[in-house]
Amino acid sequence: MLENTVILIAEDDAGHFALLKKDLWRSCVANDIIQFKDGQEILDFLFREGQGPVREDNCRYILLLDIRMPKVDGKDVLRRMKEDEELKKIPVIMLTTTDDPGEIARCYDMGCSFYVVKPTDYNMFMDAVNNLGTLLSLQGVSMPIVQTDRSV
Repeated sequence: MLENTVILIAEDDAGHFALLKKDLWRSCVANDIIQFKDGQEILDFLFREGQGPVREDNCRYILLLDIRMPKVDGKDVLRRMKEDEELKKIPVIMLTTTDDPGEIARCYDMGCSFYVVKPTDYNMFMDAVNNLGTLLSLQGVSMPIVQTDRSV
């Protein structure tokens, strides 16, 4: 991952987000990280709508996207991103507990870059995140981690 790539994490579970952030850091991923707690927040950021922070033109992004989220689900977020000429270039990694083969195939058909199933077992979940962190760190990351809490 390039140094100026910001990691967007659309994850409504605070515990999963904390584990993701911690294990990405352990894997030497040191990019900026921004959390979004529901699908509408990430859409507002990406499409530069609403009153919160918005996507910047001079930044690269990668999105870790949960499927099951409040307000707008991850599949709808993915669909809307891939329908937009500019946003469809952003890599999207689905990170979810949904392991249904049909669901996985639909996400790939809609344009996700990679699909990671979050195991329900804590140790297996940490292994999955560690593998994801290793994948991301192979791209050469070196920026401090910053969490932006967008809670109201």
